[in-house]
Amino acid sequence: MRPTRVRYRVVVLAVALAVITYLDRVCISFAAPEIRRDLGLSAIQMGLAFMAFNIGYALFEVPGGFLGDWIGPRKVLIRVVLWWSFFTAATGWAWSQASLTVTRFLFGAGEAGCFPNLTKIFTIWLPERERPRAQGAVWLAARWGGAFTPPLVALVMTWVGWRRGFEIFGCVGVVWTAIFFFWYRADPMTHPKMNDAERDLIRGGARSATGHPRVPWSRLLSSRQFWMLCWQFFALNYGWYFNTTWLPTYLREERHLAIAATALLSILPLFMGGLGNPASVFLVTRLARAANDAGRARRMVARLGFAGAAGFLFLSTRMRNPVAAMLAIGMASFSNDLVMPVAWSSAADIGGEYAGTLSGAMNMWGNIGGALSPIAIAFMLKHTGSWNLTFYVSAAVYLTGVVFWTFLDPVTPLGQRARAR
Repeated sequence: MRPTRVRYRVVVLAVALAVITYLDRVCISFAAPEIRRDLGLSAIQMGLAFMAFNIGYALFEVPGGFLGDWIGPRKVLIRVVLWWSFFTAATGWAWSQASLTVTRFLFGAGEAGCFPNLTKIFTIWLPERERPRAQGAVWLAARWGGAFTPPLVALVMTWVGWRRGFEIFGCVGVVWTAIFFFWYRADPMTHPKMNDAERDLIRGGARSATGHPRVPWSRLLSSRQFWMLCWQFFALNYGWYFNTTWLPTYLREERHLAIAATALLSILPLFMGGLGNPASVFLVTRLARAANDAGRARRMVARLGFAGAAGFLFLSTRMRNPVAAMLAIGMASFSNDLVMPVAWSSAADIGGEYAGTLSGAMNMWGNIGGALSPIAIAFMLKHTGSWNLTFYVSAAVYLTGVVFWTFLDPVTPLGQRARAR
């Protein structure tokens, strides 16, 4: 009997949600100049609002992933998508710097539960060999969702203004939640359209659908794998978050581009970043097959990604033409996203039945880096006025990722390492 393909519909739902997350989080970067003008905000005050999202996102990553391991990703995702959709709409109701900052913090707290629980879903619903491709598809969709947000936001803002625009974007998540609620099953083995052959294919991962409330924190915190995984994601997020926060401001204030040109060029980093994800899956698959070593293949691609991101970001500072500079920044984003599928697949493989908790911890640490990035850029701009300095710092942080991946075993589950010792 040939297996049915019910499990692939889970990937479709995950891809759709990834698009929504980046639609909701990226729209504020393009609306930032209008928000600053209407609310009378300085660059540092706007940077604090950007930072508030990252702080909320980082603080609630581990709780969101832990809840997915404990009560299951279905219950968690329904709640968090409705939560962040409300606060997406509420961003348009801000009347001051304080109200904007609090709203973005609560929005980030909701989105924190998304990707750890999608990773948990892939662990439950997909056989191990299909998980990297699923992660690649999710991050391709996430980046492209963010890439095409600027022109969409420009259209909506021109039509209804930035306040009503956030309300419109908030409604999209509600529609997704309704579809997910009626179709998704917490235990894939109970799905009526799945045949026995497909159940046999995913049976190993489906055992983790029952919940594991007791997380072995001592094992996690004493593991070099855990810390290398977290620190590499810190380095990855610090450099990348420029693209979803200060990029439109950079193009308008430093490169002196109009709104239309800014919207068009803002597509490049996220669009090219999206291409990095299937390229990563392709490279890892070929290298693993050639070397018969999946861990070595992942390390090679990840180090290539970090080194490339640093190099292209530095190169962008030497470009006088704004289009050439944006192509270099786009290639830095492409290199950045060579790391994404291997990082999330490694979190799933290392974490096993605790994949939600471990991937949440990784993403939390990464978003601490993401939270520091916009406010650090704001302070550098205030005291030096140099956009190039912000790129130099990001490139240096990227290079630390090469070191972290040198010492990371990305395939061996923590439990196996503990038994081996």
